[in-house]
Amino acid sequence: MSKIQVDILGLSINPNSQRAYALLLREVDGNRKLPIVIGEPEAQAIANELEGIRPQRPMTHDLLRNIIDALGASVREIVIHSIKEGTFYASVHFGYSDIEVDARPSDAIALAVRCNAPMFIDESIFDEAALDVEEEPESIEEIEEESSQSEESDQDSSQTALQREQSDAPLTERQRLEQELDQAIKVEDYEAAARLRDNLRQLDGG
Repeated sequence: MSKIQVDILGLSINPNSQRAYALLLREVDGNRKLPIVIGEPEAQAIANELEGIRPQRPMTHDLLRNIIDALGASVREIVIHSIKEGTFYASVHFGYSDIEVDARPSDAIALAVRCNAPMFIDESIFDEAALDVEEEPESIEEIEEESSQSEESDQDSSQTALQREQSDAPLTERQRLEQELDQAIKVEDYEAAARLRDNLRQLDGG
């Protein structure tokens, strides 16, 4: 299994999502990002640790880390290893042994951030479900280049829109979904992007 190391880019929420969050993971050495929809308690558990918030009594993931420490064990890594019908599956791997335990990705990540353990995703998942989002430019040259490319893209988009208007051809289902996916990425609505990505995969019979 070929693995890609990731870190946490952030959490986002859609007001219309019934309190579901999108956890956005980013590959360490690349631009691809993978949104995973998780529940509010799991999102809070991850956010608390990232923000250094310490509850008066240990919560579930804190308790699990304390038990691991008390037993003299350690978490070597967590791996999101597969996706089936839009559901991600993960495992927790322990140090100095071949022991691995099945886990929900949100729980595995909440534990990893508490144990300072690296996080990995199977490369096949990135190939199938990742969003390719460019990083922010870091230099004047990159900004100028991006601006030039943006202007060319705008011109191309205008020409494409004009051609479509002239031909009066309706959008196909794939074109509509791809447009909505691009818009969701632009506004950083990664929960919607994950849903649209899954819809496109179903359209392809995947």
